[in-house]
Amino acid sequence: MNVAVVGVGLIGGSIGLAARKRLGARVVGFDPDGGVGASALRRGAVEAVAASVPEAVAEAEIVFVAAPVSALPAALDAVLAAAPTDCAVSDVGSTKRAIVSGRVDPRFIGGHPLAGAETSGVEHARADLFEGATWYLTPGTATSGALYERLHKALVGIGAQPTAIDAAVHDRVMASVSHLPHVFANVLVAQAARALGDGADVPATGPSFRDATRVAGANATIWPDIYLSNSDALVALIDETQVRLAEVRAALAAADRSAIERWNDGARVDRDALLGAGLAGGSVHELRAAVTDRPGVVAEIALALGHAQISIVDMALSPSRDGGQGVVALWVRGEEQAQRAIELIEALKIPVARA
Repeated sequence: MNVAVVGVGLIGGSIGLAARKRLGARVVGFDPDGGVGASALRRGAVEAVAASVPEAVAEAEIVFVAAPVSALPAALDAVLAAAPTDCAVSDVGSTKRAIVSGRVDPRFIGGHPLAGAETSGVEHARADLFEGATWYLTPGTATSGALYERLHKALVGIGAQPTAIDAAVHDRVMASVSHLPHVFANVLVAQAARALGDGADVPATGPSFRDATRVAGANATIWPDIYLSNSDALVALIDETQVRLAEVRAALAAADRSAIERWNDGARVDRDALLGAGLAGGSVHELRAAVTDRPGVVAEIALALGHAQISIVDMALSPSRDGGQGVVALWVRGEEQAQRAIELIEALKIPVARA
């Protein structure tokens, strides 16, 4: 397999290392910073460095665009202008609506791996960075089923767990579980610093404070663009948070112990439910869906299952000889998820059966 990586920092470099080690892929890299490209070559993240985007993607079967959020639209457009017609193109951006909007191209599948590190740069890249990590995919109505399958298999091959999700839903989810916690961490450290006052003896901080503020002051070259690219979802959540804080404040001011207990116990229940979601194992079941060969049909199935938090362990697309129809084979884990997947696929008016 020929893989191209445009932008070879921590994420792009880790993709390169994983693809070379686990897929046996030939990886060509490009980075606008020639020094970064040279470092990626020395690190073994790529086996060749191209002088331009067209050169990097000329023979690629999959291209991963790992540019910073602010540079991502232009980088994606350059890749799509040069990539072969049968090449899957994806990105790793942490917000998806602006990236997916307007890019009606059968080759493009938006992506976002939930993986990273406290450090940055290709020198910290790791082949195992994506092991067990959720990798969100945001296919569109025009997405090629064959190219989606190719990308899905490659991500499974490097240890990730690809899950289809609508771009708008993705951004709301990330605002809740990633972007808002970063805002809180910044606010908490600033508030604690001001509460202590200038010249005060700083007490030893406990694990709760350290855990809650671990991401405070995250990479300033990356995070302002992430906040701004998802600002409407983030502003809405901050407004909702202010309402919830006001409710807690009112209970504290009224010394309403019962309300405080309900609030605290509810948080524990919600946390257990969130952290336990999707962790159950179980046997793998094969489902076979008979589909017509039309744009977006594989994306429809993947998004329907992804919305229901049903992970596709693996998938294969077998077109008929005349190309008019085919079979999508899906493997999902657990009897309950398999039955739910059948119901969801049938609701799309697509015949499906167990293998």
